[in-house]
Amino acid sequence: MPGLEFAGVSHAYATETVVQELNLVVPVGSLTCLLGPSGCGKTTVLRLAAGLETLQIGWIKINGTRVADDTDTSPPEVRDVGLMFQEYALFPHLTVLGNVSFGLDALPAETRETTAKAALAQVGMVGAANAYPHMLSGGEQQRVALARVVAPRPKIMLLDEPFSGLDTELRASLREDTLRLIKETGATTLMVTHDPMEAMLMADHVALMHNGRVIQAGSPMDLYRQPESSFCARFLGEVIDYVGFVRSGEVVTPLGSVPAGGAEDGEEVQILIRPEALHLDQETEVGGVKAKVSDQRDLGPHTKLALQLEESGEQFHVNLSGRDLPSAGSKVAVHLDFSMVFVFPVRDR
Repeated sequence: MPGLEFAGVSHAYATETVVQELNLVVPVGSLTCLLGPSGCGKTTVLRLAAGLETLQIGWIKINGTRVADDTDTSPPEVRDVGLMFQEYALFPHLTVLGNVSFGLDALPAETRETTAKAALAQVGMVGAANAYPHMLSGGEQQRVALARVVAPRPKIMLLDEPFSGLDTELRASLREDTLRLIKETGATTLMVTHDPMEAMLMADHVALMHNGRVIQAGSPMDLYRQPESSFCARFLGEVIDYVGFVRSGEVVTPLGSVPAGGAEDGEEVQILIRPEALHLDQETEVGGVKAKVSDQRDLGPHTKLALQLEESGEQFHVNLSGRDLPSAGSKVAVHLDFSMVFVFPVRDR
């Protein structure tokens, strides 16, 4: 059952259309990431769901109830939605406890403080209940903002780039806390992010937006391993990029011939190769494209290799994982795993 549903939604500011024919289903209790570059319409979708923008075309449903269409719209306060901004949006004149209690007016006065403190305890901030926002770090302020969102137990949570501006360690910690709270509350969640790694780490489902449209939706691995466009392949991860022409069902690249898929003979195509498609064997192995490892840099979880192809002299860099990667100066034979090689028409660039 859909927890949040958009159908035929389009939206414009003046003459600029920022959301075009959006159809999106967020299943009940799931976390769906709306992923895409800045300016693609992600935040507008969130504002439409929250009721902060008047819907122009299409309709929106929350738990099966229509809350907006082109003739009528329900106000934000009756939608049972919690919205978390990337700017924290805490009230500077209220204490931490006062900020979290602010959205609990519907509760009896005697339970309001107890509920707010319970939400603060869930994010490890109950000890700062009497502090003011300016006394907190950015990470602490965002934890308070998260507590304020979950305290009323909304059916729908909308998160707008909630971890931007935080350092790497804080981002990881807050991501874990957010995921835990979403699972505990069972809230249907739509989160906006421009970070594909964040989407793959957190989401049950990902909807990739480009120029106001959702161009592909599915599980994170569906988008990564089975991209339907060159934009999706590039946005979700690193690729090695070639252009060539189809001959007898194949395309010749400096890394060897690859199947052309459904492309026709004579068609110009782009070939996008994930780094993990490269299998590096000893040079003595039969077949493969001969190359030399001209440099190796250990980056922790990955190793950056500079490879120089023997025949063409072309050099490129790839990040690979594994313990037994060849050292600088080694000669290798490069074989391709075609499941991680994608072919698209050049016109789709």
